[in-house]
Amino acid sequence: MSEMKKRPKLSNHLWLIYAVSVILLGLIWYFEWILGIIMTVLLVLSFYYTIQIERRINDETEQYISTLSYRVKKVGEEALLEMPIGIILYSEDYNVEWANPYMNQFGEDDSIVGESLNAISEDLIPMIKENHDEIRIELDAYEFQATIRKEERLIYLFDRTEQAELETLYKNDQTVLFIIFLDNYDEITQNMEDTIKSQLNSEVTSFLNKWSHDNGLYLKRTSQDRFLAVGTKEILDHLEKTKFDILDEMHELNSELDIPITLSIGVGVGNATLPELGQLAQSSLDLALGRGGDQVAIKDDSGKVRFYGGKTNPMEKRTRVRARVISHALKDLVRASDRVIIMGHQAPDMDSIGSAIGILNIAQTNGVDGYIVFDPEDVSTGVQRLVNAIKAEPAIWQHFIDPDMAEDLITSRSLIVVVDTHKPSMVVSKRLLAKTDYKVVIDHHRRAEEFIENPTLVYMEPYASSTAELVTELLEYQPKGEKLKMLEATALLAGIIVDTKSFTLRTGSRTFDAASYLRAKGADTVLVQQFLKEDLDLYVKRSKLIERTKIYRNSIAITKADPGDIFGPVLIAQTADTLLTMTGISASFVIAERSDGRIGISARSLGEINVQIIMEKMDGGGHLTNAATQIEDTTIDDAEMLLKDILDEYYEGRDTE
Repeated sequence: MSEMKKRPKLSNHLWLIYAVSVILLGLIWYFEWILGIIMTVLLVLSFYYTIQIERRINDETEQYISTLSYRVKKVGEEALLEMPIGIILYSEDYNVEWANPYMNQFGEDDSIVGESLNAISEDLIPMIKENHDEIRIELDAYEFQATIRKEERLIYLFDRTEQAELETLYKNDQTVLFIIFLDNYDEITQNMEDTIKSQLNSEVTSFLNKWSHDNGLYLKRTSQDRFLAVGTKEILDHLEKTKFDILDEMHELNSELDIPITLSIGVGVGNATLPELGQLAQSSLDLALGRGGDQVAIKDDSGKVRFYGGKTNPMEKRTRVRARVISHALKDLVRASDRVIIMGHQAPDMDSIGSAIGILNIAQTNGVDGYIVFDPEDVSTGVQRLVNAIKAEPAIWQHFIDPDMAEDLITSRSLIVVVDTHKPSMVVSKRLLAKTDYKVVIDHHRRAEEFIENPTLVYMEPYASSTAELVTELLEYQPKGEKLKMLEATALLAGIIVDTKSFTLRTGSRTFDAASYLRAKGADTVLVQQFLKEDLDLYVKRSKLIERTKIYRNSIAITKADPGDIFGPVLIAQTADTLLTMTGISASFVIAERSDGRIGISARSLGEINVQIIMEKMDGGGHLTNAATQIEDTTIDDAEMLLKDILDEYYEGRDTE
């Protein structure tokens, strides 16, 4: 057997050559036997020499393969035991069965064998169960990339500490643009003496220069009320940790100067070009100003927005001139359209229906057909009396249409007017927004991240009491045409009364001016009170909900319903309103389950606490003193815990001011 193994194997082409040589040799022997003898000797010698060569080559090849196999085996063993790569085999119970020596340095007893994978990282077991192939974990002072082979119950750990440090360095060094705007500079300095104005400019410039120098920013004043600052992501992270205390320092400067000036900052950040960062910063500033100013808005290249500040009531900057300009612009848009489609928000309230009726009157005054998109299946008991009164007036009710009919009527030349909301997810029919390029937004809520895309005209005044107040002012500057009907004026007044809690909250001088105008046009205050009458059963149900109230942080009332008890959004809101009237209560939060399965939270405050910021952290929104949210896939108890955590964070930020 050994003889056969050592027998050389000639290649096929050599055998062919020898076969041909033998045939030719036979022919030579036949014709010339002497030459045949010579050729035979030469052929035998050649054959012998070839066999020797082949044997030597085979021996060398076998020796090379044997040596290579040994080296590969040795390298494999060294890679398994010596290379700086972690290798872990784990059991079905997620305990470490074996680990290479590299991993022993991370064990308490110089070995991690027998320990749970949780001892390495609490993220490992959940990620394995969720079939993740790769995750990043931190182990001591190192950062590893864990590659998981679930079928083999095997984990490779690659040290990515240096890479993570480079990524952090790159991220921290990214350029960030800040646009700083003095909110009410024009209004304050309009009638100011030159010496005082010069002193104000000097104080503000010195204040901002010191702030920028202390934080490593480059600052340049680009106009009387605008500054541009350039920094890095690391600087921005530091400013966020301080919750942009420059806003509070500005309030202190106001006290010293006795001049109520505030500032807003728009920040653009992300892996983007400088022009794109500039657009992000300007967009952020627009958001901050749209929410009332005195705050910071940060937008990254993914479109995500973060807000800081905004804890104070915005100063009233609205002027009659602005209202007249908006009213004339709206008139031109209405006259250029073939019809006006008016939408409020889902589950409409008095303000939404009243302001929609006011816009309908503007359309009719300008000789254009107007229609209010209304879903009769989405009406709460709180506005049912108003709806019944409208149904009794055919001249008004005939202009109320459902979303399907609106889709049939709307054309590319139609004008959509959205009132009392600016979020596309909250309008009666989101599909209508894509049917035309002409859209107007009229709202009194602070601007949120979600906004109707590419509106033609925006009239957002977050310090106004209600959208009905804004629409009433627009009506005053319309041509003398369609006279405002008694029910139309009453609906507008009802919207103002409800949103101001009978002129007690968010009420300015312009609010009373609008109410006076509506009263002069025939608004019936007695009819408003009839609209606002309550059902006795609902009153009792609300009272039982109030009984469950507990006080948090000395002045915050939190009420949560029993799990399984269903409450309508209006009743939840009314409960929050009622709690706010109690002695010693500065803010109220009511948590209850809605009929759609979501957990609803209604929030109210007297202005000391910005409930809009709190509700935004729970994916909601609203106004500084009036906000709400709806949370899916959670329980009432979990919603309460989340609310308290956000309140604690909010107060910690205030405590550091």
